[in-house]
Amino acid sequence: MLSTPMTENRTESPIPALHSSSVEAGWQRQGKLWSNLKELCDVLRIPSAAVHTDEELLFQHVQFKTGQRIHTIGQPFDTLYIVHSGFLKTVLIDEFGNEQVLSFPMKGDLFGVDGIHTKRYASEAVALSNCDLILLPFKKLTALGRAHPEFEHAMYSVMSRELVREQAMVSMLGALSAEARVARFLVNLSERYADMGYSSKLFNLRMTRHEIGSYLGLTLETVSRTLSAFNEIGLITVDQRSIGIKDLDALKTLRRLPPSSTRAKQSGAKKAKAAASKEPDQPDGEWDSLATA
Repeated sequence: MLSTPMTENRTESPIPALHSSSVEAGWQRQGKLWSNLKELCDVLRIPSAAVHTDEELLFQHVQFKTGQRIHTIGQPFDTLYIVHSGFLKTVLIDEFGNEQVLSFPMKGDLFGVDGIHTKRYASEAVALSNCDLILLPFKKLTALGRAHPEFEHAMYSVMSRELVREQAMVSMLGALSAEARVARFLVNLSERYADMGYSSKLFNLRMTRHEIGSYLGLTLETVSRTLSAFNEIGLITVDQRSIGIKDLDALKTLRRLPPSSTRAKQSGAKKAKAAASKEPDQPDGEWDSLATA
């Protein structure tokens, strides 16, 4: 498993909260319930030396189960969230109930920033796996910023990091083919897993094909077909929700897939080479199992 496993031995009674609605929606477990400022900085990958204080500042952990909402659109804003473990999605929802995926927060990411402007969250955050989040009350953040300009600057850098990621996505949607979008998405996932200390070559997809398509501006069918083609020509391997990266450089530079006839020849050559070297080939139908998951 890529995310920290959760113990079933937990208490349902709410602990005095920094953000009552979050604690009511989430659940506490025995174990780590609080982080100090140094630990918070470590998770965000910013220098903890930016803050020198004798005060012991603690930040509460709240856990959410798969499918639970962390905050909803229009909910009053008072807290930012830091992902300690787990995987989430943030979405916009139109008047017809259609979702547009905006991001996939993972370990070390900060979300909820879109609530600062209007004092209400502009998006909805949903857990894609069991998640452990650190609550960062906005009032506490602003007080720390006034007292410690270096910390404030570091937090601005974290927010800017998220903005740059979003801008890169917008640029990609306007400039790249469908196949290139999926390829860059896999490259981005690989790099983010490496940043979290996990394997960059083999990882699980926590999001569905439909959610990937929403994020990339593609249909579910296009995502499925493209991943299947990547598997066919040996750029990746697929086993249920597990993705193996076989040729990262090719994914980084891919612009369009070769024609299906060329892919068939490449696939045949790969199978012949595998048979000659007595290496087991990728079983047929593996992507079919993912497509129906």
